[in-house]
Amino acid sequence: MNRVYHIFIVLTLLLMSGCQSADTKTEKESVGVEPIVKSDTIRLMFGGDLMQHIPQVRAAQTRDGGFDYSGSFEYVAPMFREADVAVINLETTLTTTGVYSGYPCFASPIELAEAMGDMGIDIALLANNHCCDKGARGIDTTIEQLNRHDILHTGAFADVDDYDKNNILYFNSKGVRFALVNYTYGTNGMPVPRGKYVNIIDNERIKRDISTINRDSVDCVIACMHWGVEYQRYPNAEQKSLVDMLRTLGVDIIIGSHPHVIQTYEVDDNGVVFYSLGNFVSNQRKRYTNGGIMAEVSIVRCDTVPRLVYNANAHPIHVVLPGYKIVPRHVGDTLTMSQSSRLMYDTFMADTDRLLKVKQ
Repeated sequence: MNRVYHIFIVLTLLLMSGCQSADTKTEKESVGVEPIVKSDTIRLMFGGDLMQHIPQVRAAQTRDGGFDYSGSFEYVAPMFREADVAVINLETTLTTTGVYSGYPCFASPIELAEAMGDMGIDIALLANNHCCDKGARGIDTTIEQLNRHDILHTGAFADVDDYDKNNILYFNSKGVRFALVNYTYGTNGMPVPRGKYVNIIDNERIKRDISTINRDSVDCVIACMHWGVEYQRYPNAEQKSLVDMLRTLGVDIIIGSHPHVIQTYEVDDNGVVFYSLGNFVSNQRKRYTNGGIMAEVSIVRCDTVPRLVYNANAHPIHVVLPGYKIVPRHVGDTLTMSQSSRLMYDTFMADTDRLLKVKQ
């Protein structure tokens, strides 16, 4: 016992000596030492066109007459939940009437909003060509259901108060201050209902909106644009012109939707541009339309760097039947599926890799 006790005392003294010498060294060297560099990474995740054709509505219907979208979203939900901010283009209206419709005038079950909340969606973009499909009631119900599930919205508005509050959507993540705006090229000829507001792409209007953003109190400006030509896999001259204008106005992140196919993306010192994310989920099954990408934008804020640093990744997703399961590559490469589904999946991933010039 005496020997063990002696060893214990010696070891204790040695440990105390090491701590004291380390403390002394830190104290002596503290003068003139560079301060600890603090940095944060904020991860934004953007999804493309969330559509609801009638076959999707039927697939989500349960035996008791309700609707369950968890099976469709199960593989991508963790990707949204793990992000600091998750954003998606909601390209349908929601209804409590029990009467549902697909193309050309969409009206979907309100359970879709609940599923979006469960999936971790923070912001729904409403400025798209289908936002007026069901008139004033469609806009009101959609916004009511999003509010019910604590999902922010912008792009279409229930009234002037809603517009004033959310036209420029301000939010904060890890101390980085954001402002987000959302515009659409049009509403398929459907009139904007009286008393409602929809942000239409108009250069002067966009300039006016962005000019009201105080860059002393906002670190990053995001513009989500519903634009381009359907099924065209490369951005056109109008999209590129709008990007030039937005960047000149100080927009840092530009996210595009509407073509229903993936288009290219760019990352440089000025920020990030995704021209089109394609379909997040839909019943479109033709080549290039049966999937899209989830855009992950990483923003690094560092004490020693005077500006934010941007990076981006495109995560391909493919819609697999039955069940309209949205399947990212890390799941789909090993997921059991029929021979025809495997062929469609492999073709979509190969097409996406070629478009985005991903080297395997």
